[in-house]
Amino acid sequence: MRPVLSGEKILVTGVTGQIAFPIARTLAAENEVWGLARYSRPDDRQRVTDAGIIPVTCDLGNGDFDGVPEDFTYVVHLAASLAPGWDYDAAIRANAEGTGLLLQHCRSAQGALVMSTHSVYRPQDDPMYLFTEQSPLGECNSTHTPTYSMSKISQEATARFAARAFGVPVTIARMNASYGPNGGLPAMHVDAIADGRPITTRWDPCMYSPIYEDDINTQVGALLEAASTPALIVNWGGDEPVSVQEWAAYAGELMGVEPVVDVAPIEGTLRGSIADTTLRASITGPCTVDWREGIRRTIAARHPDKLVETVHS
Repeated sequence: MRPVLSGEKILVTGVTGQIAFPIARTLAAENEVWGLARYSRPDDRQRVTDAGIIPVTCDLGNGDFDGVPEDFTYVVHLAASLAPGWDYDAAIRANAEGTGLLLQHCRSAQGALVMSTHSVYRPQDDPMYLFTEQSPLGECNSTHTPTYSMSKISQEATARFAARAFGVPVTIARMNASYGPNGGLPAMHVDAIADGRPITTRWDPCMYSPIYEDDINTQVGALLEAASTPALIVNWGGDEPVSVQEWAAYAGELMGVEPVVDVAPIEGTLRGSIADTTLRASITGPCTVDWREGIRRTIAARHPDKLVETVHS
């Protein structure tokens, strides 16, 4: 049985984001949830409030926590800078220093879940390479967020320091390909197929361990309870390795169209991104939504008019 958090005071950072909002909305059903974000878009605050979440404005990189309580029992830290430029200083300030300042502010918490990324791993030549938590780390170049992997490695180091220095139990979870009705890479590809646009990916095959939104939401409690000092590091992905080509083909089948997947290799990027989820499964139990069902649910939520109910799994 997965633990269900109830009656707690929980801070969720980056609450307006793709992963954080569904987590916060789920937690708010049984807990007092505060949603920290910059609230730069006009409708974000109302959307958060309507979900039963208490909004609080803060820019973590600035370190100004005025108005942010200190008495949270749990912290779910998903805020991240995905700046498109080459400003490493700004990225490390936001992702690494911001994490340390947050954990210092919330040092009385019983546990903190810090979201990292599979992009902290050093690229390997084998597309089927299985990344464990002990796999080599290194820069993973990205054309849209070139500073991201290095700033997240810096974040992990800061979170590890904070766990020991401030005595706050921490789980560092390296997210793989999250997706669902609220977005994510497979959802972006579903949108492209529904609109008749081609998909562009780096490699053939381009492997991931996609994890559906519902499984992410229900695994948060267990990952928080597993938090420790020194920090626990765990891969957070789905139990099934799937390529972009596979999920695109299946999504096309569900929508009755033939998807176009263009391959444009990018050197220095992950040749494959398959997570060893043995440790995560020992903490959370197995995922309950397989990737095919997850793709079907994503289409049903984002493009219900395109779904064809005649596909054999």
